[in-house]
Amino acid sequence: MTATEPVPVDLSPDGGPLVEVEDLKVWFPIRSGIVLDRHVGDVKAVDGVSLTIRRGETLGLVGESGCGKSTVGRALLRLYEPTAGRIVVNGRDITTLPEKELRPLRRTMQMIFQDPYASLNPRHSVGRLIGEPMRVHGVASRREVDGRVRELLERVGLPRDAVSRYPHEFSGGQRQRIGIARAVALNPDFIVADEPVSALDVSIQAQIINLMESLQDEFELTYLFIAHDLAVVRHISDRIAVMYLGSIVELSPADELYTGPLHPYTISLLSAIPIPDPVVERARRPLLLAGDLPSPANPPSGCRFHTRCPFVQPTRCRDERPELRTLSSGHSVACHWAEEVRAGTIRPHAQEPIFEPGPQPEPYLPPPV
Repeated sequence: MTATEPVPVDLSPDGGPLVEVEDLKVWFPIRSGIVLDRHVGDVKAVDGVSLTIRRGETLGLVGESGCGKSTVGRALLRLYEPTAGRIVVNGRDITTLPEKELRPLRRTMQMIFQDPYASLNPRHSVGRLIGEPMRVHGVASRREVDGRVRELLERVGLPRDAVSRYPHEFSGGQRQRIGIARAVALNPDFIVADEPVSALDVSIQAQIINLMESLQDEFELTYLFIAHDLAVVRHISDRIAVMYLGSIVELSPADELYTGPLHPYTISLLSAIPIPDPVVERARRPLLLAGDLPSPANPPSGCRFHTRCPFVQPTRCRDERPELRTLSSGHSVACHWAEEVRAGTIRPHAQEPIFEPGPQPEPYLPPPV
């Protein structure tokens, strides 16, 4: 395979992947007029995403707010209707599946939501919140549901007598444990975790991550783990996909992404991670991005990152949209100049110093091959 070939859809090492996504697009219409009957444009929240998630792995999905991460996750579960593309889960195309046929499949696909305060109905007891999916799908009798709920509560680190209590009686971390118990109640194959720890204290985040990893081993779960905290994603993910303005710009094994990023956007994100040494932190010079995230209703032409890229080159970056292509085994990138950036033959454009004048180290760049 040459370096300019598009990345293949199936990246699984053996057998087929659990989830396949091909050229997924989710556009939200912009309407105008007194009765909102005039279609004047679209918000291109997701615009051409292709990826696979292998059975039993955790794929991390990262990017800044507004890049389309959560929209991808919800579209994979058909909580948002895809505008175009193809979604295959466990060998079955669910892209246009009618709700009547989709409902039985929802047992195999669940979601852990970001906000543990808003995702639990305050009028329902914990027992009802966790047991409701089992009752809706008719997988157990009432007595079996009650026993299963108590087992799940104990498994996620909550007392069995929590079954009769209500969400307001629990802390944020405990509420998220309830949400996790609800997500695994039906023994699903695939779980979308939409920033499940971002609303929690750092000390609680580690506990929730450890719990999710333990449950993954026990129930043979497959995760799409959506987050913006790069440290959390590195800890739990087998592979990481980096999103920018509705599309994936880099996809790599987790360790390789952190040691040798290839896309300028990824390089900038990693260079912004604080270093717990005040002397080093004060002296270093992160790779800065210019401007703000463009509007997904009016994305830039060519490479969508070119308006902020420190490595931008004339003409090609502005005129030609790069394809996600494989540069090494399992490592794909959507950048015209990834090889040159990696080799150091293209340097970032001059930037204003961030700190007081004095000796400044070079911006963070991947080591040359």
